[in-house]
Amino acid sequence: MNRNLTHALAVILLTLGLSTASRAEDVPYTEGPVVDMTYVKIKAGGFDAYMKFLATDWKAMNEALKKDGTILSYRVVSSTSLNRDDWDLMLVVEYKNYAAFDGLDAKSRAVMEKLAGSMAKVEEASTKRGEVREILGEKIGRELILK
Repeated sequence: MNRNLTHALAVILLTLGLSTASRAEDVPYTEGPVVDMTYVKIKAGGFDAYMKFLATDWKAMNEALKKDGTILSYRVVSSTSLNRDDWDLMLVVEYKNYAAFDGLDAKSRAVMEKLAGSMAKVEEASTKRGEVREILGEKIGRELILK
């Protein structure tokens, strides 16, 4: 009797295991790249100055990170605001996966320092950008590619 119970339990566990494995294969999507989205509100009169920064320093940094394989792509998305507290621009940086975030701060700092000359200059420029824009928030999401 004990042997039959063990056999039945083994069959149940095996069936559950196969059921779980087949469900994973039946998922209607695959995990794609990860995107970091930064939401920016431009202050009155600051649009041209901020766009100049994006077209020069921000672009140069992202091109360097793209060249060394740290990021896949980057883009700027403009939007009409729903209200005065809504974002105007979304800065999107695309990474291969979440593992790309390992060591990202060190890589980014090295690139920024090389481009600007020192971290003090990077911080000074960041403070100055605060005069023309406000960072409302940031989200990280993963693309789900439908099968």
